[in-house]
Amino acid sequence: MLPEFEKKVADFVRANDLVGSAKKLLLAVSGGADSTALLQAMHALRAEKIFAAELLCAHMNHQLRAPDADLDQEFVVTQAAKLKLPVTTRRLDVRGYSCRNKLSIETAARELRIRALSDIAKACNCDAIVTAHQKNDNAETVLQRLTRGTGFRGLAGIWPARVFADGIRFVSPLLCVGRDQIVAYLRARNLKWRRDHTNADCTYRRNYIRHRLLPEVQRHCADSVVERLFELSQSARRFHASVCARAEEFWPDLADNVGGEITLDLKIFLHEPPPVKVELIRRSLARLGCGERDLTRRHYESILQLAEHNVTGRKMELPGGFVVCREYGDLILGSSRNCPAGQAPPCVETQSDQSVTLNVPGQTRFGECLIEATILEADGAGLGQFVEDRTSCVERFDLDRVKLPLIVRPRRPGDRFVPFGLTSEKKLGKFLSAQRVPRRTRNHVLVVAGAEKIIWVWPVRMSEQAKVTADTRTILQLQMADLNDRQNSVDATGPGQ
Repeated sequence: MLPEFEKKVADFVRANDLVGSAKKLLLAVSGGADSTALLQAMHALRAEKIFAAELLCAHMNHQLRAPDADLDQEFVVTQAAKLKLPVTTRRLDVRGYSCRNKLSIETAARELRIRALSDIAKACNCDAIVTAHQKNDNAETVLQRLTRGTGFRGLAGIWPARVFADGIRFVSPLLCVGRDQIVAYLRARNLKWRRDHTNADCTYRRNYIRHRLLPEVQRHCADSVVERLFELSQSARRFHASVCARAEEFWPDLADNVGGEITLDLKIFLHEPPPVKVELIRRSLARLGCGERDLTRRHYESILQLAEHNVTGRKMELPGGFVVCREYGDLILGSSRNCPAGQAPPCVETQSDQSVTLNVPGQTRFGECLIEATILEADGAGLGQFVEDRTSCVERFDLDRVKLPLIVRPRRPGDRFVPFGLTSEKKLGKFLSAQRVPRRTRNHVLVVAGAEKIIWVWPVRMSEQAKVTADTRTILQLQMADLNDRQNSVDATGPGQ
């Protein structure tokens, strides 16, 4: 029969499905009380057939406490050998990494540790990495986040299971027990552990919270602060799960991920409660590769304000070279290297303000655009197909209603035309605004004009005055093509294919 401590851990493992059908688990063992208890408890659970996964050990030597760090490593290797478990050790240059990347020792150690554990897990084909985080660690994490500002997701503290960016799963089966219970378990089994004297150094923020802040808060509370914060974390995780489920429900209808940017439909987005909005923003930025650790509550609040205020063209910059921009009914998130507010539609990358006369029929180059003009004979049978085939890159006109020659040019102040479907002339700038055409498109539209009037504002609208009708005898077809796309197609297929 399992001791009470091990039974509690076993119940927590089952309740949170921490092992499941895993075949191999990598235990992260430092040699301290928590990881020693983890090593012993997980070995006991496997012996009792609570799970069948093979256990492996890994020890990270941070080289910060010579010669104690080497003694920690020897201790872990010895303990693993007693249990007949394989062990892998790694020496990490934490100080050098900290200096090179201008990181705190704590952050540098954490990044290197996670990276090394992930590498070992992949090399050994492990299904998950098992860490020794426990209830006190969770309480310290929640307090640390509260001191710098956090939301409900931060209040969730340390998750029993979480997946890092490289796809490696980390699980923490000791989150159901506190530090006092761990020490009592080790003493009851007459087990020794290594002590890290730097854990008493309160110049480290985590240690300050552990030895100063948490005890002071406990002094003013009748109940256990560690337990209350654990219950808060559980509630926050349940709430977060419901928010994520809601976000996942309509994500396909809300988000469009194209060309290295994510566009959120504000008609859907703005009707959701704030927690769901924040989760949608977080999810979008995470998929773009924007690191969450640098994002604060103020960043999210500013993005929400940008979404809620109907001011097209406004944008804000985020850490890591990312930007958010509002364009009418959309919230666009992307990299500043591919800034949504300054992006042009395909094949209009030209700074030329000069006009070019179109070869009709024939091909004409304008910047990176290739414009092909074709003359077609209209007949009753083909007209319906012409309408169906219309796209933003292909348009057809009544040649008899177009006065040649035709020119192509960028839009100019004062341009006017009669948009298709309307009966009166409109200023082009006001028409584009009224149609809520995104600024990134407005700034790069092309105008195709005859000797008397504009017949096409590409890629937005053709002119009513040049449309094809049942009386049309001859059709002028204009097709826009991106030369870069054509070249890429040739490069992909090879010559002669």
